[in-house]
Amino acid sequence: MKILVIGSGGREHTLCWKTAQSPLVEEVFCAPGNGGIAENATCVDISVGDFESLIRFAKDNRIDLSIVGPEAPLADGIVDAFSQEGLAIFGPDQKAARLEGSKAFAKEAMKEFNIPSAAFEIFNDPEKAKKFIADCPFPVVVKADGLAAGKGVIVTQSKQDAIDAIDSIMVQKAFGDAGARVVIEERLVGEEVSFIAICDGEHLVPLASSQDHKPAFDNDQGPNTGGMGAYSPAPVLDEQRYQEVLDSILYPLVGGLRQKGIIYRGVLYAGLMITDAGPKVLEFNVRMGDPETQPLLMRLKSDIVPVLLKVARGESIKDIVLEWEEGPSVCVVMASGGYPGSYEKGKPIDGISSAEGTGGVKVFHAGTKLDGSSLVSAGGRVLGVTALGVDLPHTIQKAYDAVSLISFEGVHYRKDIGQKALERLT
Repeated sequence: MKILVIGSGGREHTLCWKTAQSPLVEEVFCAPGNGGIAENATCVDISVGDFESLIRFAKDNRIDLSIVGPEAPLADGIVDAFSQEGLAIFGPDQKAARLEGSKAFAKEAMKEFNIPSAAFEIFNDPEKAKKFIADCPFPVVVKADGLAAGKGVIVTQSKQDAIDAIDSIMVQKAFGDAGARVVIEERLVGEEVSFIAICDGEHLVPLASSQDHKPAFDNDQGPNTGGMGAYSPAPVLDEQRYQEVLDSILYPLVGGLRQKGIIYRGVLYAGLMITDAGPKVLEFNVRMGDPETQPLLMRLKSDIVPVLLKVARGESIKDIVLEWEEGPSVCVVMASGGYPGSYEKGKPIDGISSAEGTGGVKVFHAGTKLDGSSLVSAGGRVLGVTALGVDLPHTIQKAYDAVSLISFEGVHYRKDIGQKALERLT
């Protein structure tokens, strides 16, 4: 069969790499792809928002399954567009994708279905939002309602911080139209973890646990990013909590949406805070996490294509169980200097083949492109250096040893990926 992966980041490179390993697959295409994806797929110069051209390509090339990587085309209705043309595509439809496309919609759904989360209020008037903050008895997080590439969440340390966040999002339009409304919610205390599952509209096939590192700098300092690294499994999510997430969060959400006529088919991602009172939802996403996809699919022993194909065809995945490598996997994101703020592109990248030659390491490309025969940086997050090992200390060391072999001007990366897990294991 032929696969089309839609997107251009590290998540999409990982999906191309993994689906190309399937004995069911003869050819993988990626639109638009990036400088490293060509190793595993044929890159097609079509943007993720050009639905008409993507549909024409899928028809002309007899694509058997399309897999959507990023959130924006899902929120814009790409699954609906493909489905109307009789094309098999993996991902939630536009109604279901509102879970990520609107944080207000997600919070209201959690409240309706009694899913544990933070107390919240929704505002479309900045002055009313500021008044609420002035009288609020607890520290808050301010979130742009719409899609903001993972950067629309501001964790505040004071009332003035929160008021400044309102000005940035709603008045100065730091995230454009995504900030026309804001969600202000209680700042939860605990440890964050990612729980990702594949859903057929009724049944869930959960993936292994993972943990992202959102802030730009070590010790969770600095502004939020799309993610600076991840590892799997996450020790903070033990077996009891893992089951609790399924029973009290994911199944109630899927069942509640179904009762409202929203059949959720695709990836369901719960960003969680593990608090003293148990797991609480920070956000829902409607696609694989990036960079969580990298360590997760490095650890996945099973062929992922059959489960994705069943979901795309509207079939049950009730009896599917995925197999995982026993050892952990660690991904370190190498970013452009200045990210998530302004940064320069076009910096030559050296050392990737040496890094992958160390064994048990795969370098997934996120923001790269080919400039003639040279590979150069082309985004904020440039590479996801991902290692698979037998235990966590050695796997972290393996990942950073590989990172040390790669260079480009201005490179920035966190040096503490996996430390929270190490502390829990010692």
